[in-house]
Amino acid sequence: MLTRRKTLGLLAAGATAPLLSRGARAQAATKIVVGMSGWTGFAPITLGEKTGLFKKHGITVETKFIPQKDRHLAFASGDIQAITTVVNSQISYVAAGIDLTQVLILDISKGGDGLAVRSSINGFADLKGKTIACDGAGSAPYFMLVWMLKKNGMTVKDMRLTTLSPKDAANAFVAGQYDGAASYEPYLSVIRNEPKAGKILATTIDYPCIVDSLSFSPDFIQKNRGAVRAFIAGWNDALAMIKDQPEESNRIMGARVNQTPEQFKASAQFVAWQTKAENKAYFEKELMPFMETATDIQMESGIIRQRPDLKRLMDASFLS
Repeated sequence: MLTRRKTLGLLAAGATAPLLSRGARAQAATKIVVGMSGWTGFAPITLGEKTGLFKKHGITVETKFIPQKDRHLAFASGDIQAITTVVNSQISYVAAGIDLTQVLILDISKGGDGLAVRSSINGFADLKGKTIACDGAGSAPYFMLVWMLKKNGMTVKDMRLTTLSPKDAANAFVAGQYDGAASYEPYLSVIRNEPKAGKILATTIDYPCIVDSLSFSPDFIQKNRGAVRAFIAGWNDALAMIKDQPEESNRIMGARVNQTPEQFKASAQFVAWQTKAENKAYFEKELMPFMETATDIQMESGIIRQRPDLKRLMDASFLS
């Protein structure tokens, strides 16, 4: 509206007021349903949803927990307007024919994803022939596992995989099932808190391969640029609230995943939420190289069969 007022500078304040009102009503009518999971990195969206931070910017946001393997299907059907997931899954969705564009990096895992093993396993070579609980191909845990194995001269063919969600994999491992489990926070802390069950062999501190982003369809972006910008503003407000009101923020975010504030705080230390300034720097220098590497690994492991147009997969115009 500032640009409009400058352009129409001769209009009286009374004449512009109805325009502002109509614009506010149009933006307020925009509802964004976000497909996500209980991953700690996505929690600020829940905070914005529950505290009205998105509504302050004129949009309504609703979050839905949808398994990663089904998120793109909900997106394609129109049940959700936005996807939060790891960058490698964004790539696999596009490779499968889903048209989407990333506009925001939500978080970078700093130990929030990891591979737990029994105490008798002392290295990746010891995993040969063992049974590992892990989410399905294309998921964050699966990609992490493939990445780690590749760096150690191995593939998933060297072991047996049992498909379980990150939550179920962690719980099953603590219950004494399987030789290892790939999972992420807050569920990885279930294993951290039960050292008798085993140990964490490696995390994303050792293998920095998990980056999460938010995407919309190009058509939605074109028709709702104000709403996309409002979402990013709400995200940054949520990060500010976490900094200024940590106890209340941890209470709200933890409640969504059945954690106490203290438990959520503990899991959040393994995640680096990304501000607007950090996003701008990442989009400019790091996102494309990371996507190239992630695409290579997924091509080699058979997760995707063709290279998508990665340039269409990113739009940094909302970060300026």
